Amino acid sequence: MTELEALKLDDEQQGARDWFESLRNRICAQFETIEREAGSDAAFAYTPWERTDHSGAPGGGGVRGLMKGKVFEKVGVNVSTVGGSFSPEFARTILGADEDPSFFATGISLVAHMANPHVPAVHMNTRFLVTTKRWFGGGADLNPPIPYEEDTADFHARLRAACAAHDPTYYPRFSKWAEEYFFIPHRGVSRGVGGIFYDHLEGFFEANFAFTREVGEAFLDVFPKLVRRRMAMPFSDEDKARQLEWRGRYAEFNLIYDRGTLFGLKTGGNVDAILMSLPPEATWG
Repeated sequence: MTELEALKLDDEQQGARDWFESLRNRICAQFETIEREAGSDAAFAYTPWERTDHSGAPGGGGVRGLMKGKVFEKVGVNVSTVGGSFSPEFARTILGADEDPSFFATGISLVAHMANPHVPAVHMNTRFLVTTKRWFGGGADLNPPIPYEEDTADFHARLRAACAAHDPTYYPRFSKWAEEYFFIPHRGVSRGVGGIFYDHLEGFFEANFAFTREVGEAFLDVFPKLVRRRMAMPFSDEDKARQLEWRGRYAEFNLIYDRGTLFGLKTGGNVDAILMSLPPEATWG
């Protein structure tokens, strides 16, 4: 029996896991197609990993997908399905785990750092967590070293449409949440130009799952368009220097403030998969 089989997923857990893995497959295929359009044969390398819970019991696992190409300097697309129990200290910080530390989590996490500084970097993550409560969370945000108003507008418009299909309050709430969350307090600057961020979406599994699928579809629709719009633009040494300095800010946020990084490390996840969000090269002043 594998680590994952030992988790004994119910129908909701299995459905969410299947969706995240299918979304991973379509995203990776699209990104590889973009590499072909640029004359590159780069492809994702997939590394499976298994997790042992801190109790010693099987704790699930996942697959780290990584590609380094001509357009995508470094892109990671990870899926994981894990379960077990939180440490007592960490359990107190998680919804529904303060009295019972048992948990289940499945999700997809993506970070793309681009070779051309005119192409925006991007982050997307959606997940389903189960404690004594069940909820979805995630979002997507655009991180351009050199912002273009057209790109920002198109990215937000697509996410706004995804939100509007489910609840008219979602985009105002979740875009504001992203604006507040993706902020670097010690620098006094935003990490990027925003997007949406949501968490603890609980109570109605089918509706919340449908919205989470919509977020994934919106990302798959809009981001490749932005990449193709900018990937052939010429850039200068000054543009590249600006990108590398911006990447330093991105790394600071992910190592100090990012909840997903903390969750992965606190639950014994694969370190290489957790830290795939870090850029391949960066500078600090």
